Amino acid sequence: MDLRSRLSGFATIATITIIASSGGAWGAAPALAEGTGATEAAEVSLEPHLAQLRQLTPGGENAEAYWSPDGRELIYQAHGENETCDQIYRLAVDGTGAPVRVSNGTGRTTCAYFLRGGERVVYSSTKSASPECPEPPDRSHGYVWAVYPTYEIWSAKPDGGDPVRLTDNHAYDAESTVCATDGTIVFTSDRDGDLELYSMKPDGSDVRRLTHTPGYDGGAFFSPDCKKLVWRAARPAPGKEQEEDAALLAKGLVRPGKLEIWVGNADGGEAHPVTALGAASFAPSFFPSGRRLLFSSNYGDPKGREFDLWAVDIDGTNLERITRAPGFDGFPLFSPDGTLLAFSSNRNQKAAGDTNVFVARWVDTPVAAELPESAADRFAADVSWLADDAREGRGVGTRGLAEAAGWIEQRFRALGLEPGMAGSEEQAATFRQEFDVPTAIDSGA
Repeated sequence: MDLRSRLSGFATIATITIIASSGGAWGAAPALAEGTGATEAAEVSLEPHLAQLRQLTPGGENAEAYWSPDGRELIYQAHGENETCDQIYRLAVDGTGAPVRVSNGTGRTTCAYFLRGGERVVYSSTKSASPECPEPPDRSHGYVWAVYPTYEIWSAKPDGGDPVRLTDNHAYDAESTVCATDGTIVFTSDRDGDLELYSMKPDGSDVRRLTHTPGYDGGAFFSPDCKKLVWRAARPAPGKEQEEDAALLAKGLVRPGKLEIWVGNADGGEAHPVTALGAASFAPSFFPSGRRLLFSSNYGDPKGREFDLWAVDIDGTNLERITRAPGFDGFPLFSPDGTLLAFSSNRNQKAAGDTNVFVARWVDTPVAAELPESAADRFAADVSWLADDAREGRGVGTRGLAEAAGWIEQRFRALGLEPGMAGSEEQAATFRQEFDVPTAIDSGA
C-alpha cells in the first residue's frame, strides 16, 4: 500500500463493533522541542510510556520505520520532495548522518524490512512493471487502498546493491516482515484471489499459504520467538459484504474501514481475533514479552480520523491507550532489545500532512498510573460515548447499535469477564447471541 493512501485518513469508523475502556477525553498534543532532525521532546504526562521522545525525520511523508537487527538503524518509506512516489530509506537512530535511499527511485515502493543478520533487506516495488508511479486508487469507491498487482518483493543489500526479485506472479505481493530467528518472510498476496498471508524462505522459495478465510489478512508480524503471528484482518459478512469486497479486489482496491487485530500460530493455525473494536485497527506488533500487542486504531473517535497507539493483552484484555496527540500515530515497533519504540506520527508538523518517524524510550508505567480517573469520570465518559449523536440513538439496525454492542463487549473483556453464551465453540467465545426483532407488520391488505 502506498504511504499517501495509508496516511490520508480513514473516511469513517465502519459499521460493526466498536470498543474501548472508558478512558478520559482526547488529550492535547504533547509539546515537542523546536527544530528538526533528532529533536528531543519535553516529558509528557499524558503519554507516560514514552520518554525522551525524538523526531528523526525533518518533515514530509515518512512512515513504517522498522529496526535493523542491531538496533542502530531504521528502514522506512518516504515521499521526498523531488520524488513522484514512495521510496525506501535507511536512517541512523542516533540522528547522525543523512537518510540513505535504498530503492532506485523508480516505481512505487513499500514495506521494507531487514533480513536476519542485517546484511540484506526486503521491500516491495512496482519498478519491474514501469519506472513510473502507478495510478492512485479510484476514490469514487470511497476511502480505499490500492492493491497494485505490479508489487513484487525484492531483496537487496542495505545500500540498494545486488537487487534480487523474490516474487514474480503478477499479483500483489507486499507487506513483508521477517522472523528474527530463522529469517522466514511473512507477506500478503492476492495470488489466489483473496488477500491472504503467505510465508517463504529468504531466497523466495518454499512459499506457503497461511490463511484461508474470505477478507483481508495483512500486515503480519512475528512474535519474538517466531511461534506466533499478529496481523490485521477484515471479515466481511457472507453474502452482500463478501460480494462487494470481492468486486473491489477485482478492481485492485480494498476498503480498510473495519479491521480487527488477529493472532495465530506461525503456520496460520488457531487464528482468532484479539479485538472487536469495530474500528480501523492495523499495524500490530508484539511487546518483547510476546504476551501483549501494540497497534494503531481510530477506535473511540466518531469521525474516524484520530489514530492513536493502543496496547492489549494477547487474550484481548487490558486495552490501553498509549498516545494522545491529535492526528495520526501508527506503525509501532519495539527495538530488538525492547528498550525503545519507533513509530510514525503527525505531531510537530511543519506543514499540513507531515508524518515523521519518532523514537522514544519505553517506560513500563502501570496501566492504572496512566491517567488518574474517578468512578464518576469513568461513568461520565461511558455515558457520553454511548449517548453521542454518532450512535444514531442505538436504534435497531443502525450502525450506532452495532458500535455500542462492540463497545460493551470489549468493556466486558477489559474487566476480565468471560463469555457465557451456550452453543457452538464459536458462540461460546463471544458475548453475543443473535435473535430476531420484528420491525414492521404487514397486514396483507
